[in-house]
Amino acid sequence: MQVEPTKETLNDAIVNCLKNIYDPEIPVNIYDLGLIYNIDIDDDFNVKVLMTMTAPDCPEAEYMFREVKEMISYIQGIKSVDVELTFDPPWSFDNLSDATKAELGFI
Repeated sequence: MQVEPTKETLNDAIVNCLKNIYDPEIPVNIYDLGLIYNIDIDDDFNVKVLMTMTAPDCPEAEYMFREVKEMISYIQGIKSVDVELTFDPPWSFDNLSDATKAELGFI
């Protein structure tokens, strides 16, 4: 029996997915690194992700951007994925999750 997806279950699946994508230069996943600014799922299960990079000239930006879109699109129930890159506001170490700050020795 297949369970119908909900916005909540899809959001949880997306977050889990993003926690398995790592910044190649910093050994932290992109979600806990604070690169994901917003995840929006509409009523038809189309997903929009607003994300940033640690720096505007990040050499891995294109790779990570494509990986986010591709990995989320594999989640069953999602109809489409749109990923938008922004640098407003710019990323800072304040974006790190508390667990990541502790792991990296910032707190």
